[in-house]
Amino acid sequence: MVRTLRTHAPQWDRFARWAPGFAMIALAGFALLLALASWTARGDLLPSAAPQPASTAATASAAAGPAERDTDLQLYDRIAERVGAGEPYYRTAVAEQRARDFPVRPGLAVRLPTLAFLSGWLGSWGMIGLAALLGLGVLGAWWQRLGEEPGGMEHRTYALLLLVIGAAAGFKPQYLALHEVWSGMLLALAFGLHRPGRWRGAWVAMALALAVRELALPFVLLLGAQALARGERREAQAWGVLVVLFAVAMAVHLMAVSGHISAADPASPNWFAFRGLGGWTSNLVLSSPLYLLPAALGAPLVLLPLIGWAGWKSDLGATGFLLCAGYGLAFMIAGRDNNFYWALIVAPVWFIGLAFTPRALLSLWHASRWS
Repeated sequence: MVRTLRTHAPQWDRFARWAPGFAMIALAGFALLLALASWTARGDLLPSAAPQPASTAATASAAAGPAERDTDLQLYDRIAERVGAGEPYYRTAVAEQRARDFPVRPGLAVRLPTLAFLSGWLGSWGMIGLAALLGLGVLGAWWQRLGEEPGGMEHRTYALLLLVIGAAAGFKPQYLALHEVWSGMLLALAFGLHRPGRWRGAWVAMALALAVRELALPFVLLLGAQALARGERREAQAWGVLVVLFAVAMAVHLMAVSGHISAADPASPNWFAFRGLGGWTSNLVLSSPLYLLPAALGAPLVLLPLIGWAGWKSDLGATGFLLCAGYGLAFMIAGRDNNFYWALIVAPVWFIGLAFTPRALLSLWHASRWS
């Protein structure tokens, strides 16, 4: 049975080559993880039950779609409007956040100015047009990339459908003011464009993603680490240069913010909340259409793409697994309940792994039965 699996689908033999005992332990461990995810699911954070305080950051905006535009989106709209009218960004952003009792300390509580300038210059219809172009670019990049990967062609249609589903919660006109939405789609574009040894398009896309939201930085570090592991020094150096440029830009940003705030300004609560597995799964549930399901069902479904990415023997599969697992662990440590929308950074690509999960589970199952 294992030989047949290898012959017809060599791209799935990562699990098929495992020792039966190890494969059985892996299956049992993953089943236990899914059970823990269901047990720790945060049903109290679902949009139908979550409160809507004015000072929370995008609470239920990306998931629930409340009838009235929430205060975070109103804040970003107003800042973009004033910047588009010629007012300086930092003075405007700090003043608007103060007026709404939003924290302005530390400086990271004030967003990078890129999206405000774009929104102010292009207006709402211009941003919708730009979003449409970006969305088409992401789909095109992934269509091409999946066609080049071993085993990707046969799953390409399902994978692209899952990409659209993953992006659906945030990437629509009423939520285009959210920085995580744009940064996440640019990250998806970079992921689709990147190939080992062919990284320039991905580099530009990730530079833009970082210019919108600093939460895209872990993917840059991952691509740089993988390039080093492959011995591709030139690519690794390019990612290192991007990290340095980002650090300089962030330092300039923080200095600009510091000139407009004081010790009397409200400070943000600690972002290191250590919410555990429930924090990981709730972030993705609330940032995707899974919020429509009972929490105990949606939470384990969030983890299923991991085994699909892990079981796919390809560069894309390895990168997808490390990307999702890395951000998942970060969500367990950092972010409060009202920061769930951070998961929009990875939501577009997260669920692509589901397209490969059935075949990966089959490979693992056969490996556990081989004797």
